[in-house]
This record gives sequence, structure tokens and C-alpha cells, in this order.
Amino acid sequence: MLKRADILLMAFCTGLIVANIYYCQPLVILIAQDFGVSETMAGKTTYLTQAGYALGLFLLVPLGDMFERKKQILVITGLAILALLLAAASKSFFVLEVASFLIGACSIVPQLILPLTANLSDDSNRGYNIGIVMSGLLVGILASRAVSGSIGFWLGWRAVYYMAAGICLLLIALMAKRFPKSFPSFKGNYAQLMGSMFSYIKSQPVLRETSIINFLAFAIISGFWTVMVLFLANPPYNYQTLQIGLFGIAGAAGALAAPLVGKLSDGGNPRQNLMKGFILQLVSIALFYFIGTAVIPFIIGIVLIDIGQQAIHVTNQTRIYTLIPEARNRLNTIFMSVSFVGASCGSALGLLFWEHGGWNLFCYGMTAIVVVNILIYQFYSRKKFNP
Repeated sequence: MLKRADILLMAFCTGLIVANIYYCQPLVILIAQDFGVSETMAGKTTYLTQAGYALGLFLLVPLGDMFERKKQILVITGLAILALLLAAASKSFFVLEVASFLIGACSIVPQLILPLTANLSDDSNRGYNIGIVMSGLLVGILASRAVSGSIGFWLGWRAVYYMAAGICLLLIALMAKRFPKSFPSFKGNYAQLMGSMFSYIKSQPVLRETSIINFLAFAIISGFWTVMVLFLANPPYNYQTLQIGLFGIAGAAGALAAPLVGKLSDGGNPRQNLMKGFILQLVSIALFYFIGTAVIPFIIGIVLIDIGQQAIHVTNQTRIYTLIPEARNRLNTIFMSVSFVGASCGSALGLLFWEHGGWNLFCYGMTAIVVVNILIYQFYSRKKFNP
């Protein structure tokens, strides 16, 4: 049984480690200037990091059902430190691209902590506990942009990666002392472990639905945070890295909704939360398109799009954790790998929209993705399976 202090500690560590993936987003302008490449080219660091995260999820997270999770968490965090130092010391843009991919692959620890939380929670409060840890994760994602934007502005983008490496070193000591051990029940080998995941894709319609919907939802939120940097750096805003990073605080305010969403997912039909998330996404995109050149509506849109993302993600993650308790790491692997492939595709697609049609084309494209997600939701609503 987890105590509240345990949950808060897990949320704290989750937020600080997941931040590694998002530090690069406000730094795109500075990286472009340092290496003499275009802003669109520098933006590749965002989706390479997400692609690395997706691969790390697929190859490493399933091991949490096979090996002791605490030791796995400590080893992978150590590898993340090395990747962050490589990025900080990179002398060419190619090396930074490689480092960005490795940072993503070695920052999958939050997706080991979340199944650990689910395993040690009761059915009555699993959604709520997951929501608290997700709040830590989401605050880490969103606050990381404000932190990296500020530090990058004053000390340069490389200082951000040195800082992140130092934070991870401190977290290793903290997690080694305080994290509980968890011994999984899977007795097969790695090939059997990976093979079982594909059988779950075939046999679990809820897993298929949640993964597809999350793929598109992550494409939207990731595309937004990537393209937003370029939008704010150009007219009518012409903001610098410091100012752009501060917009992450608005998104962090929306992360407070995650425990509430998790609580609503305990019992009843949690799918009902998904439509609320889709509506919030559409409202936020409308704000960005029609009155996004005004600061206050733009900030309101940021809060709404992040609450909408949480409504979709926390609900879906709670749903998959109820399916097969002894396979939570593998189910989470499938779910989150697909989600971050969506994130990587969303960043790349967003940059493509921006390059060919600016902010307006980006808003059109994101609206189309939300509509497709609603159609998928309606399709699965007609299916007969446990929500």
C-alpha cells in the first residue's frame, strides 16, 4: 500500500526526469543560431528526442515485468546523465541530433514509475494515484519549458543540459534510498516477453482504442508546443527565448486537473472523459486561430489544450491498467510507445505545416486531427467491450 508521501515522491521524480525530453523545445532558436542552421532544422531535435523516447519505451519498459523495477530505474537514469552530457558538449549539430535521440531513449523512467504506482494501489484509488503522478509528469513537461527558456536566455542552451544531468544525479541518490522494490511475476525470456505484447494488441480492443486515440492526441499537443516556439518568435510577438519559455507556466497550471480526471476515471464509464478532452482541444485551437495574436486568449488556449490532453491521456492510461494487472508494464509499453510515435509525428507534421502555410495551416491541420479522433471514438463506442 502506498502512502501519500510515496505518491508525492514518485510524482516529483517523474516530473524532473520527463523534463529531459522537453528542455529542447524553447531552445530551438538558440540552437539554430549556435550551429548556423534554420529554425526548422533545429526543430528536428524535438521530434528526434520523442522518437528516441518511443524506441526506449518499446525496448526497455517491458523489462519492468521481468526484472526488479527499482534497479532498472536507477541504471536507466544513469544512462540519461551520459546522454545529457553528450548534448551539452556537442560540437556539431549531428552530434546533438544523436544525443537528442539518446536522451529520449534514456528518459523512459516515468513509464516505469507509473506501472509501479498502479501495482501498489488499490482498485478504489488507482486512478487517483495515477492522476497525482501524472500531475508531476505534466508539471515537469510544462515547467521544463519555462526553466529551459530562462536558463537558455541567460546562460546559453548548453547550460540547460548540464543542469539536467546534475538533477538526474541527485535523483539517483534519492530514488536509491526511498523507492520501494517491486518484483514482477513474469518468468519467461525477453523474446517471449516481447512476443506477448503483440498478442495483447490482438486480444485487447481497449488497448487498441486507447493507443490510437492517444497517438492522435499526442500529435496535437506535441505539434502545438513545437510550432508555438516559432510562432511566438516571429511577428506579431517577436518574443525571445526567455519570454517563450514562460508560456510553459500557463500549461503547468492546467496540470492540476490530472488528479481530478483520474478520480473521475475510478468506476463508471471513464470513456465519457474523452469527449470532454476533444471539445477542449477544439475550443483551444479556435482561440489560437481567431484571437491567438492577443496574449490573454493565447494563454487561455494553452491552459485548455493541456487540460484536454490530460482528460484524454489520464483516462486512457487508467483504463489500460485495469486490463491485465500482471502485464501492466507491457501494456504501458504499447500504449506509450504508440503515444510518443504520435508525438514525434505531430512535431514533424507541425513543422511541415508551419513551413508551408504558417500558423493558419497548422491550426487547420490540428483541427482535422481532432475530428479524426472523434470519429475513431464514435467507431469504438459502437463496439461491445469493457470501457
